[in-house]
Amino acid sequence: MADFHGVFPYLVSPVDPAGHIRTEVLGRLCDDLIEAGVHGLTPLGSTGEFAYLNNAQRMQVVATTIEAAQGRVPVVAGVASTSTADAVAQAKAYQKRGAAGILAILEAYFPLSDAQVESYFRAIADAVDIPVVIYTNPNFQRSDLTLDVIARLAQHPRIGYIKDASTNTGRLLSIMNRCGDGLKVFSASAHIPAAVMLIGGHGWMAGPACIIPRQSVELYNLCRRARWDEAMALQRKLWRINEAFACFNLAACIKAGLASQGYDVGDPVPPQAPLSAEQRKVVEAALRDLG
Repeated sequence: MADFHGVFPYLVSPVDPAGHIRTEVLGRLCDDLIEAGVHGLTPLGSTGEFAYLNNAQRMQVVATTIEAAQGRVPVVAGVASTSTADAVAQAKAYQKRGAAGILAILEAYFPLSDAQVESYFRAIADAVDIPVVIYTNPNFQRSDLTLDVIARLAQHPRIGYIKDASTNTGRLLSIMNRCGDGLKVFSASAHIPAAVMLIGGHGWMAGPACIIPRQSVELYNLCRRARWDEAMALQRKLWRINEAFACFNLAACIKAGLASQGYDVGDPVPPQAPLSAEQRKVVEAALRDLG
């Protein structure tokens, strides 16, 4: 199984008012993130607005990311659906296009039992020959993954990673204790990444890394070297970005930050709204303070 570790920015999906993906903007962003030292790219995560894009747009986002990466870093593409069959079709298509891994996300309208949740993720992992990262976000998902389901999924030969976007670091430790080396944990912006690295995390997949990639990589490297005092000093500075990210719409916040850095990524997909002028000032002030 491929070794995913480090900083994986959740890419935004630049969309113009007519619904076209701004491929040149996305390609440039990918190039700049790789140059900044990130360890992988994740299109169609939460910040990528997967829930607001159609299948053609999703494929274009994934294809553009893979083309831009040119094998320099792994591309772990987000797969999300309310339908198992549709999720499986997405995963197969992204693998065929060249994705190095799949980030498996469950959408749900009606509540699902543990067995149904487990079957969804197993079906995705059974359908591909590349590593699968299972994603859990109890703040947004109607049907979350319990510890029992996570432990059973960890036994699947292609499910070797979990990205947990809860705010509960104790839950991460429970996952690590329960699954051992069978499941490597990535944190989200909802967690303090340095703390997750301290307890045994392998990195983080998060939107803020799009706008502070160099600082994120520096933080990861400090953690890997066990230079915890320096890591926490940097983490305190970076946390202002995470606080802003938590206050506002996910995509709107990161798109505003990227726009201030010269990327014409456009507004969030309606009915989402862009940040107000005052909200943009909060994001821009936090970036200014980081230099």
